[in-house]
Amino acid sequence: MKHIHLLGATGSIGEQTLDVIGKHPEEFKLDSLSFGRNINKALPQINKFQPSLISVQEKETADLLKEKLNYRAEVVWGEEGLLEIAEAGSEKDILVNAVMGSVGLAPTLAAMQAGKDIAIANKETLVTAGHLVTKLQQEKSVSLIPVDSEHSAIFQCLHGSKKEVKKLILTASGGSFRDKTREELKGVTVQEALNHPNWSMGAKITIDSATMMNKGLEVIEAHWLFDIPYESLDVLLHKESIVHSMVEYIDGSVLAHLGTPDMRVPIQYALTQPSRLAIPGAPGLKLWEVGTLHFSKMDYKRYKALQLAIEAGKQGGSLPAVLNAANEQAVAMFLADKIHFLDIEAFVERALHEHVPVSSPELEEIMEIDRKTRSSVATYIR
Repeated sequence: MKHIHLLGATGSIGEQTLDVIGKHPEEFKLDSLSFGRNINKALPQINKFQPSLISVQEKETADLLKEKLNYRAEVVWGEEGLLEIAEAGSEKDILVNAVMGSVGLAPTLAAMQAGKDIAIANKETLVTAGHLVTKLQQEKSVSLIPVDSEHSAIFQCLHGSKKEVKKLILTASGGSFRDKTREELKGVTVQEALNHPNWSMGAKITIDSATMMNKGLEVIEAHWLFDIPYESLDVLLHKESIVHSMVEYIDGSVLAHLGTPDMRVPIQYALTQPSRLAIPGAPGLKLWEVGTLHFSKMDYKRYKALQLAIEAGKQGGSLPAVLNAANEQAVAMFLADKIHFLDIEAFVERALHEHVPVSSPELEEIMEIDRKTRSSVATYIR
C-alpha cells in the first residue's frame, strides 16, 4: 500500500490522480490533499477517499468545509496548510505536486526534506528553483518522478540511465493556433486559445500550449530532471500527440514512447514505477486507425515564447523565475480579456530585459523575485 499526498486535487492532473487511486484501492491510500476554493468540486472526492488532512486556500473555505464533511478530518489553510501536507505522513510516502504555479515550490522542498518521493507535475518548481531541488534530492536520496507526458516518456525510454545518450527530443502538438501565422494571431480570442485540438487541460496550461511557453518550461524542466545540457535538448512539432517524446543515442538509434493522449498513464506510472498497472476502460493505441504521424522542425521565430524560455534557461540563475512569474501574470491578464494574445510573450520579454540577474538565488530571493515580477508585469497594461 502506497500512501499518497496530493496537492491540487481539483485541477486536471489532480482529478485524474484521484481517478487512478480510485481504480486501485488495494494499491493506494490517499492520506491528504489540498485544493483552493472549489468546495463543490472537491467535496465528493473528499468524502469518498476520506483523507485525514485537508488544506484549502483560505480560512473561510476551511470553516465551510468542516460543516460539510461526513467524517472527521483535520482542515488547515494557506501556505502553512500546504507545508503541513508536505510534512505529513512518513518517509517514502509520495507527494503528487499537481498545483499550478510557483506556490508548489515550498511544499515540494519541504516534502523532500521530510524524505518523501515527489511525483512532479508542477513545472514551476524546477523552472524557478531547479538548482535547489536537485541539490536537496541528492542530499535526501529521494526520487523525483516526472508526471508530464513528455518527461515521463523520456524517463521510461532512458530506463534509468543517461549513458550513451546523444539527445532528448520533446514533442509538441503546437497548441490551439498551430496552423495560424503570427499575423493571424493578432485577433484571436480567449475561447479560441482554450480550444486545444488534442488534450483536455486547465486554462493556464492550455494558453501556455498555444504560446508554446509550456514547451519552453518543459525544456528547462528536462534540463534539471535528467541533468542534460540545453544543447542536447530538442523540440519537434508532432500534431497527433501520439509520440510523447524520444531519446536519441550516440549510435543513431532512437527510442520513442507512444500512447494515446491520456494523462492517467504517466500519472499512474509515476506512482507505480518501475511496475505497471492496467487502466480499466482506457483505449489502447491502434496505429492502423491513426494511419499517419506528422513531424516538422520547430520554428522558433513563429513561437517566440519557446525561444525566450530556452534562452532564460541557458542563462540560468534568477531569469527562469522571472520568465515563469511574468508568464503567469500575463496569461492571467489575457484570460481576463485585459491584453491581447501576443502581449503575453511581449510582456515576458520586457520583464526579462528589465531584470538584474541573480546567479544562484535562495528560496527567499526566488519568492521575492516572483512577487516583484508579477507586480511589474501587472503595470505594463497601463
